[in-house]
Amino acid sequence: MSDQLETIQDYYKRIRQDQIKMFDSDDFETGKSHFNISMRKYCSFKSPYNRRDYYKISFIIGKGTIQYGSHELYIDRPALFFPSPSIPYSWECDGDFQEGYFCLFNQEFFYGNSEFNLFKKTSLFKEWSKPIVFLTEEQTQLATLYFEQMYKMNNSTYPFRCSSIKSHLASVFHLALENRVDDINPNELPANIRLYRLFDELLNKQFPLDSPAYPLALKTPADFAEHLSVHVNHLNSSVKSVTNLTTTQIIKERMFEESKNLLKYTNWDIAEIGYTLGFDQPSHFNNFFKKHADVSPLKFKNAL
Repeated sequence: MSDQLETIQDYYKRIRQDQIKMFDSDDFETGKSHFNISMRKYCSFKSPYNRRDYYKISFIIGKGTIQYGSHELYIDRPALFFPSPSIPYSWECDGDFQEGYFCLFNQEFFYGNSEFNLFKKTSLFKEWSKPIVFLTEEQTQLATLYFEQMYKMNNSTYPFRCSSIKSHLASVFHLALENRVDDINPNELPANIRLYRLFDELLNKQFPLDSPAYPLALKTPADFAEHLSVHVNHLNSSVKSVTNLTTTQIIKERMFEESKNLLKYTNWDIAEIGYTLGFDQPSHFNNFFKKHADVSPLKFKNAL
């Protein structure tokens, strides 16, 4: 088994090699918001055991086994599967009957849309949440409706199809959250995941940024460590052990996603956005944004 990272590019390359008739992946561009959906009847019998750099939701109708981290879960009734990208997982079908859908999307899609702000602060896709939500007959009917509409819109020329997809995906999130009363108790988690959870909650509570009058308060690993009353090295090692990313990488990536939202959805000038994100000089923000986006904030905003 391997815990290597599978990117969306790797995923599309793999399904093309397997000659699976699924969805068209030609419109995927690195750094751009991306969403796709397919019927599960086209899925491969067994998927590799990997971490992913993308989010995936499976609406499972059929039997099979999920290997999720150190846990093995057998699915024998309709369920939603919300894996954390940082935990390696695989799926193996048990029988030929496989129905339902699965959708995948990247971080730019999830963090770049204000419609999902509520869900970024919940347990969805977190390392401490239980990834399987078993569905009642009524909930299965609702999930079928939501996924059918997303599938229809994804293959439609309807001018507002993106808004419809986001709306139905939000309904899937709500359906899952209604059933998440049994998420793992913080006291049952390993110490490194407990600390990462506190860090993640602090980070996401700061967003969205509402006004230049209230700039970002916690911007560095040292800021978070002080707030959590731990040594910064302890925080860094805990975060890295859970996510395979550094604390700085996670903070910077979240700041970058917020900077794109502010450029898209506010009329603040570039200097105000940079100041609100904690940059003392507009040039520092310009360099930060260009490093992540390969274009300046002004060019990004003008291209919208």
